[in-house]
Parts: sequence; C-alpha cells; structure tokens
Amino acid sequence: MSTNIADIRKEYTLKTLNEENVEKNPIDQFGRWFREALDASVNEPNAMHLGTLGRNNVPNGRIVLLKSCDAEGFTFFTNYHSEKGIELTAHPFASLTFFWAELERQVRVQGTISLAGADESDAYFRSRPRPSQIGAWVSDQSRPLRNRRELEERQEELEREFEGKMIERPPYWGGFKVSPFRVEFWQGRPSRLHDRILYTLPEATREWEISRLFP
Repeated sequence: MSTNIADIRKEYTLKTLNEENVEKNPIDQFGRWFREALDASVNEPNAMHLGTLGRNNVPNGRIVLLKSCDAEGFTFFTNYHSEKGIELTAHPFASLTFFWAELERQVRVQGTISLAGADESDAYFRSRPRPSQIGAWVSDQSRPLRNRRELEERQEELEREFEGKMIERPPYWGGFKVSPFRVEFWQGRPSRLHDRILYTLPEATREWEISRLFP
C-alpha cells in the first residue's frame, strides 16, 4: 500500500453544535439534521450502521436503511430469520450510527428493540417495487448458497408463480423498531476538538437530559 494510512486526515470546519441551540427531544433534533442532510444531497442519508450482539456475545455490524423515524423510534425492515433478525430477537438491544461526511456529522443511537406492527410492515411492503417484493420471498437471507445460479433460478420460479397476482408480505419479513435511550450528536470541529451533545433518558424520570461530552 503506497499511502500511509496514518497520514490521512481532514480538518473539520463547516459547522458548530451548541446545547442552547438543539431541540429538547433527540428525535426532533435528528429530524432537523436529517432534513439538512437531504438539502445537502448527502449520498444515501438514511444509510446507517446497525450494531447487534452476535454469537458468543461478539459484536456484529452491517449497513441497513432507515425507513421511518417517529416519536417511538427508528424503523428498518428485514428478514426476521436473517443473522441480524435472530440476533435482535435473542438480544433486544441495538446501536445505530449515521455518518454524513458532507456535513461532517455523526449520530449515534442506542436503544431497545421491538417488532413493528403488522399493519406498518404490510404498508411498507406494499410500497416496495415489485422486484423487491419478490426478492423478499426469494432470499433465505444469511443462509448458505451454492452459487449465484441457484438464486437466479429461484427468482425466475417465483416470478412465474406470482405473475398477475398481488404479492403478500412473507410472514418472516417485517420491521424492527429501535426505541432510543441514548443519542449522541457529533459535529466535526478543528483540531479534533469536536462538539458532542448527548441525550440520555433516565428510567426514573423518563425525560430527556442533555449534556456535553469531551471530544
């Protein structure tokens, strides 16, 4: 490798983040930042790193797509029998990380896991393009696959089976909701002296508390 990785660095200078200017609720603050990410044409602003607790208590991570955010939390959809689905069922806690490089911003979320309601999962499934609907039936997500041709043959078979029919949501596919109890907003600043504003939700009060962290 010709480039010295240790020499790669970027000075963050775009914006600031202050306690007196943030929303009282982290969901509202996330909504504000997400709209700014959209306005800035951030590449896939809803892409987020999902962290789970895997086998033998080993952390596991992957990128998934946020599909809704409301007062109850952050929702994404997947196969419940996938690796992440099994891990979230066994250990109903998760972390989410959004990184918007164009705005020099990061959001980190920790929360509890619950299943989205059947009506919500059905509504989202109906909104998906038809090839994606078929894809949910095609894939035994995270299971071993002999070769690409096996997958393509199964896709062709199900396309014939569903031809001219409405495609129902598979019973093993739907939404997970992450209900946050800790959310951190990170704004890059010069000299690595970044702004970090933390929201925590104490069990005793169930009211969000806001504090600043050392960078």
